[in-house]
Amino acid sequence: MRQKELRIGLVCYGGVSLAVYMHGVTKEVWNLARASRGFQAGETNSTGVAAEYRRLLEILADEHELRLRVIPDIFSGASAGGINAVFLAQAVYSGRSLEPLTNLWLDNADIDRLTAEDARMGWRFAKLWAQPLANFVLRRPGNLVSESVAPETREEVREKVSKLVRGRWFQPPFSGEAMSKMLLDALEAMDGALADGPLLPPGHPIDLYVPTTDFHGYLSTLRLHSPPIVQESEHRMPIGFTARTPEVSGAWLADPLELAFAARATASFPGAFPPLQVGEIDKLADEAGRDWRNRDAFLRRIMPAHCDNGSADGVSLIDGSVLVNRPFEGAIEALRGRPAVREVERRFAYIDPRPDRYIRDEEKAHAPVGFFENIFGSISTLPREQPIRDNLELISEESLHAERLQTMIVKLRPEVEAAVEKLFDRTVFFDRPTLRRLASWRGKAQQAAATQAGYTFAGYAELKFAGILERIADLVRQAAPKNEGELDTHIVAARLRTEMHDRGLTSLVATGAGASEEAIAFFRSFDLAFRIRRLRLLARRTARDWEADPDIPNEALDRAREAIYEILSIYFERDGVKPLGSDFAPLAGNVMEDPGAVLDHVAKARDLATLDTLAEQALVAALGEMPRELRRRMMYAYLGFPFYDVATLPILGMRGMNEFEPVKVDRISPEDATAIRKGGTAATLRGIEFYDFGAFFSRAYRENDYLWGRLHGCERMVDMVLSTSDHPVSVDERRDILRRAFLAIIDEEREAERCAGGLLDSLAVEIEAKLMA
Repeated sequence: MRQKELRIGLVCYGGVSLAVYMHGVTKEVWNLARASRGFQAGETNSTGVAAEYRRLLEILADEHELRLRVIPDIFSGASAGGINAVFLAQAVYSGRSLEPLTNLWLDNADIDRLTAEDARMGWRFAKLWAQPLANFVLRRPGNLVSESVAPETREEVREKVSKLVRGRWFQPPFSGEAMSKMLLDALEAMDGALADGPLLPPGHPIDLYVPTTDFHGYLSTLRLHSPPIVQESEHRMPIGFTARTPEVSGAWLADPLELAFAARATASFPGAFPPLQVGEIDKLADEAGRDWRNRDAFLRRIMPAHCDNGSADGVSLIDGSVLVNRPFEGAIEALRGRPAVREVERRFAYIDPRPDRYIRDEEKAHAPVGFFENIFGSISTLPREQPIRDNLELISEESLHAERLQTMIVKLRPEVEAAVEKLFDRTVFFDRPTLRRLASWRGKAQQAAATQAGYTFAGYAELKFAGILERIADLVRQAAPKNEGELDTHIVAARLRTEMHDRGLTSLVATGAGASEEAIAFFRSFDLAFRIRRLRLLARRTARDWEADPDIPNEALDRAREAIYEILSIYFERDGVKPLGSDFAPLAGNVMEDPGAVLDHVAKARDLATLDTLAEQALVAALGEMPRELRRRMMYAYLGFPFYDVATLPILGMRGMNEFEPVKVDRISPEDATAIRKGGTAATLRGIEFYDFGAFFSRAYRENDYLWGRLHGCERMVDMVLSTSDHPVSVDERRDILRRAFLAIIDEEREAERCAGGLLDSLAVEIEAKLMA
């Protein structure tokens, strides 16, 4: 049976009160991941919609011979979407329930609950003189409420807006401290729920990224050619968390105070909430009786420049979507170096509750913009609607590069295998390899590939050399103290190149042919990417190319895959800044004066010669357990890799330095989920009223949008799972899968008793009417 992982990177847009809808979507991502984990473990206790997702996975296994595991492992969100990303990441990492966040949105995301105590009307005659102003604003012909709120809710909205008008002026009406406490309370409530196991495999990386905006900013130093140093104001302050999934349940992805900090900061909507300052979380920690042990380390990680100049406590963080409402960048960056144990299909799914935001009414498009429309539009929508075309084009370009690489390897395979067979006696592949033999064969194959490449080897060697130096320079940039600004990777790489030249590496190519002795020594000490690319070729072949071969038992392939990924992990553990240790930071900061110390430290910390011995010991042991045909093919691929690399890397350029699996992008929105009701956002969501603030004024609106979020999320999850199979299901079968899943959601909410019965009944009737066979 073919095995595959559907890996999901989820991007949550900022959307003011439409975050309630997005929470409904994220809940279905969580339910699908729970079902997938249970299916892999052979558990049979799934209930509700999770049981229907498990049934869907069983259909793929029984009818399509595809055993699929769903792994949401990258989470990115801005503004209120960032709150959803934080809680979903914690739920996936810990195995805890996402229900406390549902209660937070439905119970607490209301104007009356969010308003600060000192911003409320002290008595019913407070600012009575302001009531005529409120009446004029809220009841005059063509007023904001009449234009943007449904008739049945206008009085409720007018009453709550009137309270705001007659409450505190010229200060944010909502309480930041209350919001922080709500977030921490919800996280603690999640911690108190039953933990039934992390939703990702043990050791699998998980990344969370939320952007925030430093209101005042700081001066960032840039190094140029002329002038050599310039300064510019920097306001971006992303907060990221990365970890590897534990084996135990209930662990924290990060200190709950830091998760609350990130969620509160990214959702500090300008004008509505006061900016977040560190003291607010310090006060929250004291009131909650929590010891913020890693406070200083956390602040130094997210705001190093402020920590260096002693201004961290005075930083004011506002809504992350002011600068980036669609945080694809952090999600894309998290793709680097992620391990795999089977074939991977990578998806980026982004939640866009309002794809219909652009004006289609020509008459309205040319009408004058009103006073309040101008204000609300400016602070709530216009700055945040930058297109995502650049992000999608980058993903598409990288995916195309990956597909080209795989196609090239398939085309080259006959010639490479012929070259390897000519280089070695064919019988060598039927002997039991030893560590010494394998090392000797590997060196012989690499030198033969370099020699046979002829004059093209010089370009290949230069590309590898430049790529290695740029990678080390990037590690230097990440590790170096930021008190004097951020180092330029190109300038650092040039300084490292000069250092290697001074050490005697004047030519990468030998006088005759192939690599020079100095180049060989350099690549042996620093070329980590080459090792990883070689093992990924073996992994890809065991996952894709040989599964359908009747001459190779599936059990042998499974064992081979496991062995390869265990070997890959040996190298992955030495990549990045963290393995270089705390001693690397001061060396990185002094790189322009002493680049040799940086190079020596990286070589010593990685110790690739020792890693090679450990890796090939493990590979020899794995080869010894393989049937002859699989061992022969594995040796062809392992020893043939230098030939592939010499041929493909110069064509692919720097992109080939780190392999990148093709990525597909899926949108989740009301426009894309039409099984129950057509018409998109306008036909389903109520939070779009009052310039996307509508759900904050009415619990009925929040319940409506939350339910539609679950239903739309469910439909899109089902379609994403079905799209991983090469064999499409029939229209009738898809309809039956959706009907059962939709009704399971309605039953879950009816049992939870948190949504109005009339709403649930009407949706159940509509589902049955639309999806009955």
